Amino acid sequence: MARSAPSGIERPATRAAGPIEHAELSYAEALNQGLSQALELNDGVIVLGQLVDYGPGVFGSTTGLVERFGPERIRDFPVSESAMTAAAIGAAIAGFRPVLVHHRLDFMLYSIDAIVNWMALWRFKSNGQSSLPIVIRAIVGRGWGQGPQHSKSLHAWFAHVPGLRVAVPATAFDAKGLLLEAIFGENPVIMVEHRSLFALKDRVPQVPYRVRFGRAAVRRGGTDITIAAIGVMVPFALRAASTLSAMGVEAEVVDLRTVAPLDTDTVIVSVRKTGRLCVMDPAWQSFGVSAEIVARVAERAGRALRAAPLRIAHPDSHTPMSSALELAYYPQEDAVVARLRSLAAEG
Repeated sequence: MARSAPSGIERPATRAAGPIEHAELSYAEALNQGLSQALELNDGVIVLGQLVDYGPGVFGSTTGLVERFGPERIRDFPVSESAMTAAAIGAAIAGFRPVLVHHRLDFMLYSIDAIVNWMALWRFKSNGQSSLPIVIRAIVGRGWGQGPQHSKSLHAWFAHVPGLRVAVPATAFDAKGLLLEAIFGENPVIMVEHRSLFALKDRVPQVPYRVRFGRAAVRRGGTDITIAAIGVMVPFALRAASTLSAMGVEAEVVDLRTVAPLDTDTVIVSVRKTGRLCVMDPAWQSFGVSAEIVARVAERAGRALRAAPLRIAHPDSHTPMSSALELAYYPQEDAVVARLRSLAAEG
């Protein structure tokens, strides 16, 4: 490869020339900017996937890339998830840094063998002598009749497999920063992106920067309840916390950012302060990340809990397609606020 990524890409603060320029970008625009800057920084970065070279891009996240970097680096692929994943793995082994886009995480499951038996094992089987810098962007749908084949967020599945890193960004800032961290790391990464976040805006630095894996962010301080939230549940948790504040209950909202690795320490520090825990996970409740977080808190800080932990997640059922049934399936803010208020009154 002609160029390598500079090792000093960090979260920016200021430069000698003055403060870093920021812009209000949507989640999709931040992903697009991150991809563009990665392609500029390293000639080995390539983007693969169905219709990544299409005019509108993948929900706007790849718009304009083929015009700037050409079809050799922004490569459309036939509808074969298994083949495109295998091709991306081969490219990574050959020295490239591929970013593979799956429009829906559900159909990415056609490539589960390549992910679990090859991607996850590669560095382990080579005793760390060979790296596999591949990023899979897996998009999750919700609403507007997406139904059971377009709405699954299986971050817990992939976090369960050693050798895979799993990011679930909730903000435009983190979408860009975690993407750049993943591209210029040496491990395979699955980045789960919720489609309903793509229009959400945030202040995003206009220079490249990296958000480190395994470092949660406290989005709102509080003293009464700790809410550990994942992905699309972060803005949901912040809205609930704002409503609770008007009722005299102060909730601390922790955005986990990544689930593999999982920043348990930040959650425990918060729980020791509040004495109460609620985990909000945009996935099925049973056998998921919410259960893992509750177990870790119980193991390390169980005596700090003044009330039983609460989990807000999806019911153990497939996602319905009708709008009326979706309202019953997904957590609703009023009902969640009532449960959190009740939790705050316990102990």
